[in-house]
Amino acid sequence: MNQDPPLNEPQPVYDLQRVGYAYQSQPALLDITLQVRAGQRIALLGANGSGKSTLLRLLDGLYFPNAGTLRAFGRRLDENALRADADAYAFRRRVGLVFQNSDVQLFNPTVYDELAFGPLQLGWDKPRIARRIDAMLEQFGVGHLRHRSPHRLSGGEKKRVALASVLIIEPEVLLLDEPCSGLDPLSQGSMVQFLRDSRGRTLITATHDLAMVPDIADDCIVLREGRLAARGRTAAILSDGALLRECHLAWRRQEDDNLQRF
Repeated sequence: MNQDPPLNEPQPVYDLQRVGYAYQSQPALLDITLQVRAGQRIALLGANGSGKSTLLRLLDGLYFPNAGTLRAFGRRLDENALRADADAYAFRRRVGLVFQNSDVQLFNPTVYDELAFGPLQLGWDKPRIARRIDAMLEQFGVGHLRHRSPHRLSGGEKKRVALASVLIIEPEVLLLDEPCSGLDPLSQGSMVQFLRDSRGRTLITATHDLAMVPDIADDCIVLREGRLAARGRTAAILSDGALLRECHLAWRRQEDDNLQRF
């Protein structure tokens, strides 16, 4: 049963109680119970197939639980939650998701159109949209690409445009699925620097790259085969070699007994 937080504690951004999700008959998430507080920076850890991407899509309202309850900003998030335009507007204004594969996210003819799409859907006026686009193009260093087709950009450029297209509406919650996947070292460094500097908003980053985690997260959630394996402070999770090996995030070389992290 859901319980309200004590009166002296703020309402959690997300409250999941025994949440499950299955693709047809194949379980992807099982019995997930956790809360996310406003302003938390969380790394969502797990090997490929552990359920990280599915959980992000639930938090973004793209999928809905098959079991249990999921609340976002104090309201239940299910099949009926976003049917009313006002409810959908309020939620989409507050939560943004950056997909692992930028090509899935980018579909407009130009970078400018890509950045304008979200604000247009939210009913912003054109002068406000133009000002925000100029600001985002400058912030992410892609002003010279404004008239280019997103699908003709490099991997790093696509990732920056995808991120800008989400951040242009200034969401309170930013969800990222493997944000450094496929990026060269320079682009990876830029992404990590951005995430390191992203204080104030709730940040949930799915990754199996443990090297970046201390820079981007204060807390970790670990999934294994769709179940919640552990959660805690980043330092404690990353120092637990047995947990990392059990969740296929690390291995130990027999010849020198050194812990190797992926």
